Amino acid sequence: MGSKNKSAVRAVVFVFVLAALAARTGAQETARASRPEAADDKRWQTVAPGRVEPSSGEIKIAAPVMGVIAQVLVKVNDKVVAGEPLIRLLDDEAQARLAAAEAQVAFRLRARNEEAAPVRSTARRTAEAAIVDTDKAAARRRTEDAVADADKAVAAAQAALDKATLDRRAGRASDADREAARTALSRAQDRLQQQKVELRRIESDANTPLPNFAEGQVNVARAESAAAAAALAKLTIRAPSAGTVLQINGKPGELASPANAQPLLVIGDVSALRVRAELDERDFGEIKIGQPVLVRAAAFRGREFAGKVSFIAPLVEQGRINARGQRNVTDVDVVEVLIDLTQADPLAVGMKVDVYFQPDGR
Repeated sequence: MGSKNKSAVRAVVFVFVLAALAARTGAQETARASRPEAADDKRWQTVAPGRVEPSSGEIKIAAPVMGVIAQVLVKVNDKVVAGEPLIRLLDDEAQARLAAAEAQVAFRLRARNEEAAPVRSTARRTAEAAIVDTDKAAARRRTEDAVADADKAVAAAQAALDKATLDRRAGRASDADREAARTALSRAQDRLQQQKVELRRIESDANTPLPNFAEGQVNVARAESAAAAAALAKLTIRAPSAGTVLQINGKPGELASPANAQPLLVIGDVSALRVRAELDERDFGEIKIGQPVLVRAAAFRGREFAGKVSFIAPLVEQGRINARGQRNVTDVDVVEVLIDLTQADPLAVGMKVDVYFQPDGR
């Protein structure tokens, strides 16, 4: 290749490099220029886009296991408390497995009770020591039975509370009925914990005999029953915390799966609202916790909502608020900032807003 051709190639490459740099610089300037500016003569330290969200954030609830939705127990805007049932999946098979496991427990218990209490035998043991061993073994068995009974009582109390909650939502029960059921569940849980503590105390005694074969079979059957009960419990999807139902994406008859793209439900605490803003990374050093801000929404022109910075993420990442399809490498990265609003009414969850960061002293 001649020197003229080489020079021409270098010139073309140089032009492409300049064009790429100009495109990147232009995109960054466009990103900064596209940020909202004040509509008046106030001076702002920086401005960022944001979205309104519940003070708890949006809690997205998915199905813990795959199953067909049998019932959706709540509606959008319903207020729920922690532990309240939201969705039930079909549970016929799980109920049958639990029934079989409980039948096995009853069979093993009958076989155990027909045997004499175990005694650890050695050549030099005295009759008094054997009696002590018998008493300790009997105490362990009684406590194991008490733990199992207390566990069943908790399950029954939880079922009663679920029924009272649903009846209250349907107008068939009062708040007092629901509170009485909640109190009964709390007492049953306390009783279960007490029995478990007592069982651990007995088992930690070095003089307590180990379970014999029949007792071991009972313990295995009870463990299988507990596993079946846990599998059944997963088919009732409950609220992880108190809040308001914001969105429902499942209907009876649909298949729910942990891999679903959309959550089954979205809940959040809307008693207070906040804004999640995306601050240009180049403005990261200009803001701090407690800094005052004003929030403006296109839906309420001429109104300003006061707030302050409550959290600044330590991570720089790509923005999501203005994302439309696939992002490209020229996009400016951002830092998430949370803004606690002093008075959020009438802003709505999900609304896009602009956050104006005020300099200190304003």
